[in-house]
Order: sequence, then structure tokens, then C-alpha cells
Amino acid sequence: MRRLSAAEQERLRRLTHGLLLPPLPAEPDRGACPQCSGPMVVQKSTPRQGRTLEHGSFDARETVLVCAAECRTPSGSLVTRRAACLSERLLPRSTVGYDVMVFVGLQRFAEHRQREEIKSALWDRYGLDVSTGEISRLAVLFTEYLLRLHEAHSDALRAALARDGGWPMHIDATGEDGRGTLLAVMAGWRHWVLGAWKIPTERADAILPHLRDTASRFGPPCAVMRDLGRAMRAAANELAAELVGESGVKVRLLACHLHFLADVGKGLLQPGHDRLRELFRRFAVRPELRALARDLGRGLGGSIEEARADFAAWQNESEEYRRLPAGAAGVAVVRGLAQWVLDYEHDGADQGFPFDQPYLDLYHRCVNARRAADAFLRNPPADRKTIRALDRLCVILEPVMREKAFADLDRVLSYRVALFEELRMALRLSPKPAGRREDPAGSSGGTTPDELDGIKSAVDELAHSLRKRRPQRGPAQDARQGIDLVLRHLEDHGAYLWDRAVELPQEAGGGVRLVDRTNNLPEGLFHGLKHGERRRSGRKGLAADFESRPPEATLVPNLKHLDYVEIVCGTLDNLPQAFAKLDADERDHLPTPADKNRAPATIRASASMPREDRILVRSDAMCRAILSAARSRAPRTTPRQKNASAAAFCQA
Repeated sequence: MRRLSAAEQERLRRLTHGLLLPPLPAEPDRGACPQCSGPMVVQKSTPRQGRTLEHGSFDARETVLVCAAECRTPSGSLVTRRAACLSERLLPRSTVGYDVMVFVGLQRFAEHRQREEIKSALWDRYGLDVSTGEISRLAVLFTEYLLRLHEAHSDALRAALARDGGWPMHIDATGEDGRGTLLAVMAGWRHWVLGAWKIPTERADAILPHLRDTASRFGPPCAVMRDLGRAMRAAANELAAELVGESGVKVRLLACHLHFLADVGKGLLQPGHDRLRELFRRFAVRPELRALARDLGRGLGGSIEEARADFAAWQNESEEYRRLPAGAAGVAVVRGLAQWVLDYEHDGADQGFPFDQPYLDLYHRCVNARRAADAFLRNPPADRKTIRALDRLCVILEPVMREKAFADLDRVLSYRVALFEELRMALRLSPKPAGRREDPAGSSGGTTPDELDGIKSAVDELAHSLRKRRPQRGPAQDARQGIDLVLRHLEDHGAYLWDRAVELPQEAGGGVRLVDRTNNLPEGLFHGLKHGERRRSGRKGLAADFESRPPEATLVPNLKHLDYVEIVCGTLDNLPQAFAKLDADERDHLPTPADKNRAPATIRASASMPREDRILVRSDAMCRAILSAARSRAPRTTPRQKNASAAAFCQA
């Protein structure tokens, strides 16, 4: 009965959508001409189709009025008047409504839906049949309208930021495989995206114009938070110098504590960690362990479930030095030992290098597994098959124990990891709690001026301790190098770590407000963006998606902030009307704030070959042109002939 009822409802819905209704009249107000106050006469009456969420699909007959005296606008076109009931609902030169475009844009860039999903939603909810190609066009058009709305209300957004007592500028860039590099500027306290642009690569000369435009549009920032990259540092320094020279505004230049810690960690651990990885690859430890676990599993065959149960029972034995069981249970234990070594990444906190050191964890597991195997062999099981499996495991792990390079790297890395952890504890960037993935550094801390002062004191005490502990001579060269690296980073970047307390003016409530210690705000924005794109496309590599994704789509997360939405359109339900008003203002030739201060042209090229160039380079015509020139038998001009031709030209 449910299936029959659903089928009947679907039939009636399709029948209702297919009803042919008479065209609806759409006549404008017959008022006077806005220029000469003369009468408006009918110019034409044309059929018009429309598709909106509010009315569904409909037909209308639109009447267009024109000034009887043929008055013209400043652009030279005739003064005309159209029906407001259509112009306020349908996009210019389109049958699609503003509300349909908003629905498509939010589904695509806020909910990360695929085109087919959006197409089905439009038909199921509103009875609108929109092609996937039209959905792609509407999604891009939505981002363009959103950018226009953002720029049109820049004065109101600037006033809101000024009421806060200023705004800290967070800047960062991301990309995939050198393509689609996206630069974003955010207001730290409001969490608004103030601008996003495609840039060829992370260069200061490509970043600085956009920082200038943002500062001029939304007011000078009270601080600039950036990572430790050379391009970001140079662009931020140049912007601060220009603002001081132009308006006397002092801008704090701040470095992200997380990026600072990661930079120190990479300098300390990257060389040794890379050498340790090469050693494991040279002796093929992981491939051999995987082969062992696979072969032992195949050997267990159908008895693997029973062997697992015996393995679990063996783990729960109370003996301090357990003897391996015989038979399939012993083989399962050896297989589990190999799998335990391969599960070395579980020792990390899922934070990435240098906060996790996976190959150092692998080394420690190999050492512990080999020692355990030796202990089992001292009291061998009665089963010969288990002993052979255990011997094979020992052979695989033997290079780790025999090669002195492993132990030397473990000693060096362990000392440097201890240095890194000391700095981490001083900065109070604690590991994140289990199950949280949004913050790659855990708790940022430093939420009050007193806490920030405490962190600074802890870092100063660590620097003083490192200077006292630094070996002056002798064989402790690696210890000296590690300590010198930490001290050098503190000397180079220490001035950009602490000046985060901003005194607010009395009109903003007075008091002190801190700038975030980390640049997690844009980092989190990019993480959410990439996660949504992967969920939508199902692709791990996002190079093509980033290259085709409009940068204006980065403004869509602003629509989740009620304070931003209230300024630009009141509520999300009013977003179609706000877009329609933009077009109405342009038709009436009313200047908008965006016209006064237009952002620099977006650079859509990339460091790698852009899509437009790839189309030209990979075309058959290009191939034919090159091959034709290569096969031509045109006489080669010698250097003497070139000089003679140049002399003849000069004489002429």
C-alpha cells in the first residue's frame, strides 16, 4: 500500500507540473518618465517564461514601456520600464529565478552537493527541471553575485569592524600540487572572510596588492597574523610600512605559534628522520613484515578465527614471560607480532610531522619486537612451525639491531625530540584530545594577558636554560647544533610572538583584547573547504577542483555568521532579494561602494601549466605546426649570413 500510495503521489505531482496555464500578465507601473516627467508608452509585449522556487514553472506576457520623448540614459540606451514582479524575481536575460540560483549556490558550496543531487532536489522539492549544465552556470554566477554583495556592503562591514576596536588580519594561502593557489584574508575576531583570490604562486608581489586592497576597503588592521613563509613575511612587512607612512597607523606583525613550533621541529628532526626512513627502505623492513603477516595468514586458512581466539586467550595469561603456544595459536601470535610492528603509526597523535615521528616509532617497535622474539626463542614452543615463523621474523628485524646507523639516529633523534617537547611545553601547545581532528596543534592556550605573560616567561626560562646547557666543546656537536637551532629561531622570530594585547578604544568598550596565538582560523577554513570538496567529488587529489573553483566561493562560509548575514541581507531568506537589488541599482545607474574601490584583477594563472595553456599546447594543431616546422627543408642561415643581412639593413 505504501508503494502504491507513493506511486500515485508521484503521478499526480508530475501531472500538476505539466499543467498548461494561460500566460500571466506582467505590466509595469505607468508612471512618468524619471528624466522628462513625460508619459511612458508601450514599446512591446513579449512572452516570458520563468522558473522560481516560489512559483515553480510559469509563462507570462511582459509589457515593456518606453519614454514617449525617447529620453536616453547616460549609457545611451532608451529609458524603459519593466514589470517589477518579473525583474525582482528572474535573473537578467534568463528564465531562472534568483531564489533558484541561491538554492544551487548554497547546495554546491555550503553543502558540497554534486550536480545530480542538486538536480534531483530541485525536481523533488519544487518540480523544477534544471539541467546539470545550467546548475554549473548558476553555481558560478552565485559566487559572482555574492562577491558583488560583499563589496557593495563593504562600508557597513568596515563600520562593524571599527566598532570592535579594530580587526586583526589573518592571511594564508593554500593549493594542490602547485595549481589553484588560493589566498585568503580573514578578520580574526569576527571570523569573516574579507577576500579571496587566485594567485600564480605564494609570492610577495602577488600577495601585497590584495592586502592593500583589503586594508583600504575595510580599514587598517590592528595586527597581521601570518605564518613563517618568506612571501607572507615580506608582504606583511611591506603593508605595515605603507600604513605607517600613509596614515601613521602602527600594525603589529605577529607570527603563528604553531607554525613557529613546526618550523623548529622540522629543522631539528627532518634530516635525521629522513635518514632513518631511507635506512628502513634500504633493508625493506616494512615490505618483508607485510609479506610475513600475509603468508602466515594464508597458512592459517580456515582456522584463522579459532587461532585469533587462542591468540586473545594467550594475551590474557598472567605469566610475566609467556611461552608461545604450539600449533595455529603460536603462528597467530607471531603474525600478530609482525602486525603490531606495522601498526607503528598508532603511537602518534595523528598530528603529522614533526609533532609525530613515525619512523622513530617504527624503530622502537622493531627493537621491542626483536627483543620479545629473542625471549620467546630462549624458551621455544614445542611446535616447529611456530619456531620457523619466529626465526623469519628475527631475520627481518636483524638489520635494525645490527646496523649501528639505526642506533646512532635513535640517539640523536631522541635528544632532539626531547628539545622539541621542551619548547612545546613552554609554548603550551598541548596535544589535541583523542577524537578531535579540527585543531592540528591541540589547545592554543593563552586566552588572557596573564596566561600569555606566563607563556613568554616559560619560553624565556627555556632559552636561558638552553644557553647554560649548551656544550662549549667536546664530542657533543649534535647537541650544540640542536640547541643553537632553537635559540636562533627564538632570536629571529621572538619579536613577532608576544605583542598580542590590543588596547580597545573607549567607544569599543575599552579594555584589552588578544589576537589569536595561532593562524588556525584560515587553516581551519582551508581544511573545511578541502574536506567538503573531497566529500563532493570522491577524489583525494584536488588539483583540478582547485583550479576550476572560483575564489569568490570562499566567501560562502560567511553566510554561517549571523552578524555578517544581518549586515549584507538581513536573513538568508532575503538573499535573493538582495541580489535582485544589485541588478536594479545597476539598471538605474546608481553607483555602489564597489565601483569606488574595485579590487585588483584576479590572477588566475598558476605556477604549473594553467588549463587554458594546456588546451593550446596539447591541441592537434600545435602538434602539426611543430612537426611541420621540424620536417621543413628551409635553408639554414649561418652566422656570417646573419651579420651580412644586418649590415645591409643598417646601410639601407
